[in-house]
Amino acid sequence: MATEALGWWGVPLAIAAGTLRGSAPFLFVSLGECLTEKSGKINLGLEGTLLTGAMSAYAIAYLTTSPWLGVIMAGVAGMILGVIHGWLSQQPRVNDVAVGIAMIIFGSGIAFFLGKPFIQPSAPPLPALQFGAWSSLPQVQSALQISPLFLIGIAIAPLMQWFFRATRWGLYIRAVGDSPDAAKAMGISIFKVRMLCIIAGSFLAGIGGAYLSLYYPGSWNERISGGQGLMAVALVIFARWQPMQCLYASLLFGGAQAIGPALQSVGIDSYYYLFNASPYILTLLIMILTCSPKRTLNGAPGALGQ
Repeated sequence: MATEALGWWGVPLAIAAGTLRGSAPFLFVSLGECLTEKSGKINLGLEGTLLTGAMSAYAIAYLTTSPWLGVIMAGVAGMILGVIHGWLSQQPRVNDVAVGIAMIIFGSGIAFFLGKPFIQPSAPPLPALQFGAWSSLPQVQSALQISPLFLIGIAIAPLMQWFFRATRWGLYIRAVGDSPDAAKAMGISIFKVRMLCIIAGSFLAGIGGAYLSLYYPGSWNERISGGQGLMAVALVIFARWQPMQCLYASLLFGGAQAIGPALQSVGIDSYYYLFNASPYILTLLIMILTCSPKRTLNGAPGALGQ
């Protein structure tokens, strides 16, 4: 282990490495949820989408020996679930939360059922870029191995920020999310805009699942997501519905996730489970702080919760 060779200096190195590797699923799912919520809908079913994407990517990569084809199919699987969720959630007298819970159960069930044959086989992983080649320390070289998929996620965040601010479709989405009645008066199809946003957001969540199964941790099992799809909802609230803030919050959550393994590697086992619970504790604190009746959720789309 890196920390065994470097002593306590290895702890921040391990946390930095864990941040770079573990924040990508949070990033993709939170960007997808940000896009969905900007249109005035909430998708709690992204946990099921994340699992379906992870299973689809692993299965396709194993069957075709192409991890990038697995990534594409993970996005397609997410889009299929997005179509179902988008249609159901826009029916009269249908509650977003109820649909989201149903989609968690449905997506998880599909992933577990179809993914049973692929738990044992080994699929080819996604390649990594070697940003640590300048160092002679193998620990640094290992820590600075970064997936191109993570860099794609980083690039999507500012592009999405620009999209919301500077494009006509971004204006349509914000109009539908803030005031559906005004958007309807402008001739904008609320159903169409929200459907496309949910599908695109589910596509990104599926890509996040592909990262889990094909890169980090790089395997397929039924508990691979660890609730990251649900945590993304809190992350978007924490980020005030801003894509760039989602990037920073994802790095924070990824770093919190890396604290437990980093401390365990230097022999601190007493509070191992507590440190591993850091992302969940952080999620709970965010929900408590942002749900206070004395505070206003700045940046929240006006149609959320209607």
